[in-house]
Amino acid sequence: MNTKRFAMDYLKVFVSFLVIHLTCLVNGDEHNHLYKSNEEVVLWMNTVGPYHNRQETYTYFSLPFCAGPKDSISHYHETLGEALQGVELIHSGLEMRFKEDISKVPFCQVNLDDNKLKAFIYAVRNHYWYQMYIDDLPIWGIVGELDETNNKYYIWTHKKFDIGFNDHHIVDVNLTSETKVELKVNTNIEFTYEINWKSSPIIYKDRFNKYLDPKFFQHRIHWFSIFNSFMMVIFLVGLVSMILLRTVRKDYARYSQDEEVDAMDKDLGDEYGWKQVHGDVFRPASYPMLFSAIIGCGHHITLVTLVVITFTIIGDLYTERGSLLGTSIFVYAVTSPVNGYFGGALYAKMGGRIWIRQMLLSAFLLPSLVCGMAFLINFIAIYYHASRAIPFGSMVAVACICVFVILPLTLVGTLLGRNLSGQPDYPCRVNAVPRPIPEKKWFMEPLIITMLGGILPFGSIFIEMYFIFTSFWAYKIYYVYGFMLLVVLILMVVTVCVTIVCTYFLLNAEDYRWQWTSFAAAASTAFYVYLYSFYYFMFKTKMYGLFQTAFYFGYMALFSIALGIMCGTVGYIGAHAFVRKIYTTVKID
Repeated sequence: MNTKRFAMDYLKVFVSFLVIHLTCLVNGDEHNHLYKSNEEVVLWMNTVGPYHNRQETYTYFSLPFCAGPKDSISHYHETLGEALQGVELIHSGLEMRFKEDISKVPFCQVNLDDNKLKAFIYAVRNHYWYQMYIDDLPIWGIVGELDETNNKYYIWTHKKFDIGFNDHHIVDVNLTSETKVELKVNTNIEFTYEINWKSSPIIYKDRFNKYLDPKFFQHRIHWFSIFNSFMMVIFLVGLVSMILLRTVRKDYARYSQDEEVDAMDKDLGDEYGWKQVHGDVFRPASYPMLFSAIIGCGHHITLVTLVVITFTIIGDLYTERGSLLGTSIFVYAVTSPVNGYFGGALYAKMGGRIWIRQMLLSAFLLPSLVCGMAFLINFIAIYYHASRAIPFGSMVAVACICVFVILPLTLVGTLLGRNLSGQPDYPCRVNAVPRPIPEKKWFMEPLIITMLGGILPFGSIFIEMYFIFTSFWAYKIYYVYGFMLLVVLILMVVTVCVTIVCTYFLLNAEDYRWQWTSFAAAASTAFYVYLYSFYYFMFKTKMYGLFQTAFYFGYMALFSIALGIMCGTVGYIGAHAFVRKIYTTVKID
């Protein structure tokens, strides 16, 4: 009875979580984006920060700007994804009505004392930009400018909004900064604004297209990159099918050509290579608990990646603030049984008995890495008083998702995996005593194979990495998720082919430690991605300062770890299928 009641309570919590998240995805922050004449339109002030450090942002009113006289609004909403991304929307205090023009009118004044003057001068010197939102459409403006000829600092005091509408929708917003005023101590600066409404032919579903940059995301370059990667796939598949499989078939024929030969003579004759380790090839990997947890996590990450990319292609999630991150968290949470199923099944096959500890490790492996890195960066953000500092309430929300959603679902998946797929079904018996690993040439060592294994997979995604890095670390919006899906699929095929080749070479050298080696050889792709991030930081950006450097390399490390786990798992899946195939085809007692 208690178990049934617990299951019902958990089901209610899960359904509530699902409904709340879907509601956040369906309902926009600005009601349903439909307005009637003279209805309130809200101008949200978001963040301000240096142009070259996109992630170093502060609340708009951290600078001594002043707000308008309007002190109340009819609605406000913030999602978990917005909070985690440092979106801090504050009402501007400006009066706006749908289709109601406002001529140039003052809304506040600032008297520049020494502190305010220094703050504005620092912002102008460091090229501070600010961001605002009207009906979820982003607007950017610059704080001021420096006249280098006479070393004078100026601030823009007039905001001119040109807003386009189509029927009952806002479809276009443009900001023009005017009226340049010199920054001097004890100067009284008056800020003004005006609004001009005009009919626009832009339809609502295309209103976000103006923020996209087709010239940067050149489709010809994308297709050329995909063509090169596709040729690499053909080459690798040909290598596996025409060379590797021919060699294996030759071994098959050599092994089975003379069944009448005495067993002792056969052992002293042609037996060599991968056939010699048939009694150890299915031996459990070292550190089976950690290995099974990583493989389960890799299945989970791979599924989440494919699902989120598909959702983004279908629903254009990049057009809504925080939707992509919120959807990723939601999909990761509800697909947690995948993690438990594959990790628990593999651990059971390896003879693991401490399955609860393995389940906990599998469930919290990636969340603990993400939360740990975010916690460290959060200290720096708090020190800088940056808006990127994650609020305590958001931390509690993420912790609750991990404990009350991810953990129970991982437990369910682990139980299913152990009961349905946890029985060992290897085609060869495992020897009681491990076979000594003979000496081999230096280039056949697992470490060398690992480092070489990631070069070709990295080459297949190299060009796309540049576009992704520029989208995240510069002022570009990534929207070509169809190309991303193709690149991910090509990456998987290349990874599987490379890992099969590496595994065959390792087994032919009579080294049966293929599980960790196959995983590491594929996961080394992430090592080259992280190396490329150093090059990108030094030569493709103008980032500076402790906060931006820690933010960049911290989250790039998380990205590389997740990519490495995904690639390593895909490589292990391919290698495992290959090993089972060759040892099943040739029955070795």
